[in-house]
Amino acid sequence: MTREELRQSLSFYRDLGVTDVYRVPAAAIAATLEETMPAVPKILPSLAPDGDTLENIQRDIGPDCRRCRLCEARSKIVFGSGSPQARLVFVGEGPGADEDAQGFPFVGRAGQLLTQMIEGTATKEGIPIRRPDVYICNVVKCRPPENRTPLPDEMEICGQFLFRQLMVLQPKAICALGSTAAKALLATKDGVTRLRGSWHKWRDIPVIVTYHPSYLLRPYNQNAKRESWEDLKKVLHYVYD
Repeated sequence: MTREELRQSLSFYRDLGVTDVYRVPAAAIAATLEETMPAVPKILPSLAPDGDTLENIQRDIGPDCRRCRLCEARSKIVFGSGSPQARLVFVGEGPGADEDAQGFPFVGRAGQLLTQMIEGTATKEGIPIRRPDVYICNVVKCRPPENRTPLPDEMEICGQFLFRQLMVLQPKAICALGSTAAKALLATKDGVTRLRGSWHKWRDIPVIVTYHPSYLLRPYNQNAKRESWEDLKKVLHYVYD
C-alpha cells in the first residue's frame, strides 16, 4: 500500500467516526506518524570532527570551561601532556591539588611514582622511552572537590574530550590507571582487581588496566605494587617490541 493510499485509508476511518485508535489499521497510523515526526538522520554526526587535533580540542574546551560543577572550585584545567605521536596513552581519574595548581597531569606524589614506574620499568626491560614519549591525561579535566571520585554526569560531559583525544592520538595501546578510568573506557562496573591481568578493548585499541599510582603509595599495598609493575611490563613490551 502506498503512502497516499494509507492516508486515504485513515481519512476513511475518520469519516466513519472511528475514534478508537485500536480499531484503525496500524499501517494507517504509521503513515500519519511518519508525516508528523521529523526525519531522523541515517548517519549520526561523529563525536570526533574530521581533521581534529589536540590543539583544536583544547581550544574547544576553552580557557574557562563551565560545562559542569567541577569548574566551581578548580584553579586550572588539566588537559594532558606528552608526545602527540605517543604510541602509549595513560588515562587517570582526575587532577589532584598539585595538578590543579600547575595545570599538568600527574605532577604530585602519584605522578612522580608514575614517572618512576614508566622510566624504571622501561630501563630494566631495555625499552628506550621516557615519560615525555607517552601521553598522559585524565577522565575529567578539573579537580573534583576534596579529590572525590568524579560523578557520572561529570565524567560524561568531560568524556567527550577524552574520546576526541584518544581518537586523535590513535595509540597502539591504552593503560587505564584505576577503576574510574577503567569504567569510563570500558563501560563496566568491575573494579581493577577483576579487570587487571587481561587485555580489553576501547574502539579496537587494546587496553590494559592497572592500579592508580595514588593507591600504590599506601604502605600496605605491596602486592598491588608488584602486580602494577607486571601490568606495565606487559603493555610496554606490547607497544614497543
